[in-house]
Amino acid sequence: MKKSDTFNIVGCLTAELFKSDGTYEVTHKHNAILNIGFDFIADSIGNSSSRPAPMGYIALGTGTTAVTGTQTELVSQLMAKAATYAHDAGTKVFTFETTFNKGEATGALTEASVQNAETGGALIDRVVFPVINKGAEDTLKMTFTFTMSQSS
Repeated sequence: MKKSDTFNIVGCLTAELFKSDGTYEVTHKHNAILNIGFDFIADSIGNSSSRPAPMGYIALGTGTTAVTGTQTELVSQLMAKAATYAHDAGTKVFTFETTFNKGEATGALTEASVQNAETGGALIDRVVFPVINKGAEDTLKMTFTFTMSQSS
């Protein structure tokens, strides 16, 4: 391997808010892979004795603290919900997606993550975004897209 070979993983969140009055809002924001997320990736690939549980939840919260690599949880988690994982073989993109339905995760949402447990698990990432005001009658579709690349 040449010293110039690099592997990258970039995450993006797309949040689609469907308001009860028929209006639609979309938020798109890059997220940060956390140190615990890089540990998760390494352990998933190479730790044969105690691999971590797979990522399978999207969590929402109300924290506004800036993202740092050393964070291990959302600042103020409101709710986590099971997410659907998708990846097409031969591509460098994978996604996690879920919809928070009416009555779920209502409030002034400002942070999100993909994690491997409803609470207390490992986060691969964290993103802070401008407030999304989700009312009790609104639905919110959350899609995290991760794109891997390699350059030399």
